[in-house]
Amino acid sequence: MKNEEATVAVNYKSLKISSEAFADNELIPAKFTCEGVNTSPPLNIENIPADAKCLVLIVDDPDAPSKTWVHWIVWNIPVTHHLKENGVHGVQGINDSGKNHYSGPCPPSGTHRYFFKVYALSDLLDLPPTTDKAQLEKVMSEYIIGFGELVGLYKRQQPK
Repeated sequence: MKNEEATVAVNYKSLKISSEAFADNELIPAKFTCEGVNTSPPLNIENIPADAKCLVLIVDDPDAPSKTWVHWIVWNIPVTHHLKENGVHGVQGINDSGKNHYSGPCPPSGTHRYFFKVYALSDLLDLPPTTDKAQLEKVMSEYIIGFGELVGLYKRQQPK
């Protein structure tokens, strides 16, 4: 495993993230991957701080061969306890496929872990849709008041 820099929230409230589609550290259904419809799974968020102004979602794969692969970044998500399946909830930034949308799990080999990380922020972010994960993390770091994650697993059903 790689040891990479990541946004670390301090003095934050722990958010509980879950999904009807898969349990923590369990397999993500193919529907939400490159082998299926490739739509984002529904997420439930509990314990959001009362003073949160928005949410941020980062989905990435630390098991990718060359680096942690970013599948989706979204910020300025209105505070909600439910992110709907295949929903666009805020401003989408650039993922590592160069796209402004969800790109589901599609590991080249083996079983990979996919981290669905949700941050509660104390303020909205003024960022363009050309923003990538590193830029987003740098700007949002001073506003994090809550954090939680859900980890899903996936191994391709059909060899690449």
